[in-house]
Amino acid sequence: MKFTHAWLKEHLQTEVDLDAIVDALTDLGLEVESVHNPAAALRPFTIGKVLDAAPHPNADKLRVCRVLTQAGERQIICGAPNARKGIMVVVAQPGDYVPGIDKTIGIGTIRGVESQGMMCSEREMSLGEDHDGIIELPSGAVGQRLTEWLATQAPEKLDAVIEVAITPNRPDALGVRGIARDLAARGLGLLKPAPAASVKGAYPNPITITIEPDTQQGGCLAFATRHIRDVKNGASPQWLQDRLHAIGLRPVSALVDITNFFTYDRNRPLHVFDADKIRGALRIHRTKGGESLIGLDEKQYTFTAGQVVISDDSGVISIGGIMGGLATGCTVRTRSVLLEAALWDPVQIALSGRALQIDSDARHRNERGIDPAFNMEGLDLATAMIMRLCGGTPSEIALAGQPPKARRSYKFDPARVAALVGMEIPEAEQRKSLQSLGFTLRGPTAEAPSWRPDIQGEADLIEEVVRIASLTRLKSTPLPRRTSGITAPILSRAQKHERIARRAVAACGYNECLTYTFIASKAAELFGGTKGATTLENPISTDMRHMRSDLLPGLLQAVARNQARGTANLALFEIGATFHGTHPRDQHPQIAGLRIGNTQAKDAHKQSRPVDVFDVKADAEAVLQALGAPSKMQLRRDGEGWWHPLRHGRLCLGPKRVLGTFGALHPRILRAFDVRGPAVAFTLWPANLPEGRKGVLARPALKLHDLQAIERDFAFVVDASTEAIDVTAAAHAADRALIADVRVFDVFEGEKAEKQMGVGKKSIAIAVRLQPVVRSLKDAEIEAVSAKIIAKVGKAVGAQLRR
Repeated sequence: MKFTHAWLKEHLQTEVDLDAIVDALTDLGLEVESVHNPAAALRPFTIGKVLDAAPHPNADKLRVCRVLTQAGERQIICGAPNARKGIMVVVAQPGDYVPGIDKTIGIGTIRGVESQGMMCSEREMSLGEDHDGIIELPSGAVGQRLTEWLATQAPEKLDAVIEVAITPNRPDALGVRGIARDLAARGLGLLKPAPAASVKGAYPNPITITIEPDTQQGGCLAFATRHIRDVKNGASPQWLQDRLHAIGLRPVSALVDITNFFTYDRNRPLHVFDADKIRGALRIHRTKGGESLIGLDEKQYTFTAGQVVISDDSGVISIGGIMGGLATGCTVRTRSVLLEAALWDPVQIALSGRALQIDSDARHRNERGIDPAFNMEGLDLATAMIMRLCGGTPSEIALAGQPPKARRSYKFDPARVAALVGMEIPEAEQRKSLQSLGFTLRGPTAEAPSWRPDIQGEADLIEEVVRIASLTRLKSTPLPRRTSGITAPILSRAQKHERIARRAVAACGYNECLTYTFIASKAAELFGGTKGATTLENPISTDMRHMRSDLLPGLLQAVARNQARGTANLALFEIGATFHGTHPRDQHPQIAGLRIGNTQAKDAHKQSRPVDVFDVKADAEAVLQALGAPSKMQLRRDGEGWWHPLRHGRLCLGPKRVLGTFGALHPRILRAFDVRGPAVAFTLWPANLPEGRKGVLARPALKLHDLQAIERDFAFVVDASTEAIDVTAAAHAADRALIADVRVFDVFEGEKAEKQMGVGKKSIAIAVRLQPVVRSLKDAEIEAVSAKIIAKVGKAVGAQLRR
């Protein structure tokens, strides 16, 4: 949002300087991004007089001028066609910085003749666009500063331009009057009475308007127009052109410039149609899809179904609230106009503008919200200005729809300011601040003005009071010191898990990644997340249409990028949320790790080997152990389709409580992400960990025994399809009090094994660790336990002891 200092003073009666205004705006929440003060840039330049202008001896289009300056006569080479004897000019001395060309002037030689300065044009001084010749001043004294001359002859040229960043919740500040209102409430001046106009129509509006029923809700709330005939369109007055130039707009014609003026002055976007180019009646409706329009920017736009447009009998002539069409635009030949002031649904404006990729001043304001109470008044004010500058006779107003008259009142308790913010502000000052901002106070309630859609509750009222009072008045107050007691823990269980897991995975040698929560449709399909509930209606890009249902797609993309840049061995992890529906309960935390390549780089002293399933199994178990998972977990194979069917496992506490999955990724997944293997990974679900009883750890404390443990080895002949975990589980169940651990130390299978043990057979050797507690075991007791183990394993999996 840009405006000039003089423009602000048309709404604000103030004597404070520019610096005070700039400081106050930022403190009010209207952050000043830049201030362009022409007076500072033009201060070095002075007025000179051309004493003589002779042709350059070596160039036809150049002239050698003798110029009388404050430093005496100077020889200046000039190529301007109007350089001649006797005119008063603007002189830049050697060492002066010329803003329009971003250059510091020095003494130079042009075609063999020395030049000791420069005579400047309007563009070189950043005073206008004229570059056809140097500035000719009608008056002035030699040596007089240009800024002094402009202050008396053209003060608007020295007007400072202020650019303010407006947050989306403050549409009222997109108009100069809204900014002036905030400054007046701060106490930097008085808000001048708002200009008023009441225009009576001389004839019925000849162009009828209708809003189709499906467009009134969520499309166009009200559409008001006024026909004005016998206008004379031409260049707008100089004051209006200067004002638009200052804020970066190009003056077009009086009719167009008037609508731009009200857009910035009162945050009231308007549009003027050439009424003679409209065919029949106007209707506001939603597109069916496929219609097109050439906009005022001379670009063609094709509409999808559901966008709101304005059409006449010939077709679409304007994009509602965003941009008018070139075919019905006003020109110098325009003699009758249709002036429009409408209220549009902000969400519809934002959707259409984004789909069509149009950034216009009208869209910027309409999608943030327009003051509904100012709609008809704005139409009258613009009509009055058109009649003043362009002449013409107005019609009566034609109105389709009705501006909403929603009144919003909220409880106002002055004591809440101290409770919420900690600032002591007198009640009288609070009430004065709100009244200065346009609020209506009635006892304990405050009614929000129509131009402040952001006020939605009591807290917003307090925010306005504090904003006007200034947060610089807030003083820090130390909290009272605690005399006893310990501060209660504030981290949730999930937050504790995240901290512990992050350190545990990093300790295993992984590097942490942060990836997007959005993934492409192809990735979502590969990882089972293409349900409609996780599909975005308005994605930030076409390749990010789904909320991730797993962290592995993001890690695989990161690996692919690193491999493409020559990094072969990687260990990456991420901790974040995954999404399986639209309800908050469908969002689950996940821990994922991914290893690619070899265990380490090539080294003369260490062995490098490809990563395998057991590497990530150890990593997953280490993380679960750090999180307090029970030491006894079941191992299953029924993993999702993106895991290798024979090289993965699930860590479970029963069939329904899955703590995580580890293993090799399926080759089709690696091909889809263009990742070169070997690739192994794990995913953990910390929310599925048992919480444990209060005061009881899920993982018991370490118990040390005085008596020495005993190990016995057993080799069983089993079917080739038998899994080792079934053997170890059966052996452990033989005597849970005495057997401390069972582990597999050898598997003999293949053709050689079948020759010795029979077709379809293999051998699994286990080591059983016996831990006596009360006394040392005798041989008979050991033999009895061994017999139980053999019988238990034989019954469970049909195993026979290998001889």
